[in-house]
Amino acid sequence: MKHKGIKYEFTAQPWKYQGAAAWHFISLPAEQAAEIREILQSEEEGWGRLKATAKVGVTEWATAIWFDTKLKTYLLPLKAEIRKLEQIEIGKLTSVTIWV
Repeated sequence: MKHKGIKYEFTAQPWKYQGAAAWHFISLPAEQAAEIREILQSEEEGWGRLKATAKVGVTEWATAIWFDTKLKTYLLPLKAEIRKLEQIEIGKLTSVTIWV
């Protein structure tokens, strides 16, 4: 598959939002988030949203990352389907590739 955008690779631990929605996320490393924000902030949609393609293991999907002003990084949401397919667990280091 041909990808559009800048490629970023990183390893991070998924975490679960403690609110009512119970979303699961991976926070991008601070250095990469700062670079993305510097280059692409003008492309952000509402709530700091940037369209992206993400890949974990062999599973690739169209998604978006959101800038979290409290954490000062972008968050990659992990749908239940993706977590199940790739056996992603809270706190377990996960390798991620994104194209933004």
